[in-house]
Amino acid sequence: MATISIRIQDDILAELNDRSKALHMPRAEYVRRAVVAMNEQVAKELRKKRIMEASRRVREESMRVNAEFDAVEDAPDV
Repeated sequence: MATISIRIQDDILAELNDRSKALHMPRAEYVRRAVVAMNEQVAKELRKKRIMEASRRVREESMRVNAEFDAVEDAPDV
């Protein structure tokens, strides 16, 4: 397991200490869980962006296909 060192504002540290004590949890465990939660949130946001982009591409392709069908439907019978 690796060790990290961070600089943190005094007020944020005080809140961190208060919350970890209220949960009867070591400060390091609280920070680990916070990092895990943030990683999960970022992964979820990135996944959402990828899905939205794929949806946009599919929508554009669908509109192109619909336009082709409209052109065929409006064409005189041959």
